[in-house]
Amino acid sequence: MQVSSIAKYVRLSPQKARLLANQIRNLPVESAIDLLKFSKRKAAVPVLKTLESAIANADHNNSLDIDELWVSQIMVDEAPTLKRFRARAKGRGTRIFKRNCHIKVSVSNEPNPHRKQRF
Repeated sequence: MQVSSIAKYVRLSPQKARLLANQIRNLPVESAIDLLKFSKRKAAVPVLKTLESAIANADHNNSLDIDELWVSQIMVDEAPTLKRFRARAKGRGTRIFKRNCHIKVSVSNEPNPHRKQRF
């Protein structure tokens, strides 16, 4: 059974969040939490919070055993971008894109058989 959690409008570039998402995909939940806790990347905090929320949903709503959960699916999608301008030389201005992302984490009580598993 899959249980998911979504974090919307996270003030982080999707490209940076996908680097961590690719590392924890198809891992046991315990290994994924350890990897995120000791990661130095900025994206580790919101991804960890979303993962812990999915684990809590699985425990509270569906009474699944936490020790047997796997990260079955993790997606990082692009959210609306904030567009800002910065003053430059000779009266010009340049655009600054402040990118946002949506993070969706799904956990299940069995590993995904169609994907490569890393331990």
